[in-house]
Amino acid sequence: MNDAAAGAPKKIRLRKATGHLSSTPADASRIIWVVRVAAAAGVLVVAWACLTGWGAIVHGHPLYAVLLLATLLASVFVGWRSVRPRRSSPGWRRIARVVLVVASIAWIALIAWLRPFSALEPALTAMGSDTSVTVAEGPTRIVMTPTGANSRTGVFFQPGAKVDARAYAAVLRPLAESGYTVIIPKQPLGIAFLSVTAFDSTRASYPGITRWVVGGHSLGGTVAAIEADSGDVDPVAPVVGLLLYASYPANDISTSLTAKVLSISVTSDALATPDKIEASREILPAGSTFSAVGGAVHAYFGDYGPQPGDGTPTVSHDDARVQISRDSVAFVAQLSE
Repeated sequence: MNDAAAGAPKKIRLRKATGHLSSTPADASRIIWVVRVAAAAGVLVVAWACLTGWGAIVHGHPLYAVLLLATLLASVFVGWRSVRPRRSSPGWRRIARVVLVVASIAWIALIAWLRPFSALEPALTAMGSDTSVTVAEGPTRIVMTPTGANSRTGVFFQPGAKVDARAYAAVLRPLAESGYTVIIPKQPLGIAFLSVTAFDSTRASYPGITRWVVGGHSLGGTVAAIEADSGDVDPVAPVVGLLLYASYPANDISTSLTAKVLSISVTSDALATPDKIEASREILPAGSTFSAVGGAVHAYFGDYGPQPGDGTPTVSHDDARVQISRDSVAFVAQLSE
């Protein structure tokens, strides 16, 4: 009996040394169940994103689709591993497993948040080619090219955050019908700040265009302001116009930007509110033009359905779109003269 008592501390010390005293079987079981729940959540989020945003995923930048596939495969693998019999692991491995579970949950939440807003009618119909406009869609951009006389002024337009690039086809198509080539980039993960080099690569691909109007909606407009401010001094194909849809610059460009500016806003916007647009006068060049569409909301600059946090419209989407397109065409036309 004394020998057994004397050996007990050694066993305890051995367990402490190997980490087996750091958690109980119940703790390990709980961790396994949390892993299984996280794995199931990953599969469900991927399924939900595909069911509710399939069109935008298929027609968007391929990066989000790749991340969805990776998330699905990882979730299935982790779920499969969690049902296999496992030997007791050292304490540090259990801690690492907890950290990975927390990181996985955060990743799954991010994947869910990044699900794009899919384009709706009439934008989908506007994606079709006809006798006046040819529409070409690739993995990273949409190009609308006039079939008739083609102006040497082009329009490069950055979509709003997480919005399907096709959603702007209807509002921008009148520009192509008026003779201007229109390029809409497909942003990685739908974030304009991940597409800040897209304009430079596009400009290099279209040497026949010698003047550019850069524009964007919401966050896309903020990035467009950066592109315009850095591209207005280009000696070959300068940016001559900045077209803002419910947007404003992140920094003061009132003295550095030489391009003309048209800021189109809407009076029922609860995101880029009228007060925010009014305040942007101070950070835009003197002489910038401001136009407001009464009763329209933030989401009316594209065709992708209601947007969380937006205001309540008191005018039809069709009426607002017509006015936005009309003002846009007039603005680009005066810069092409």
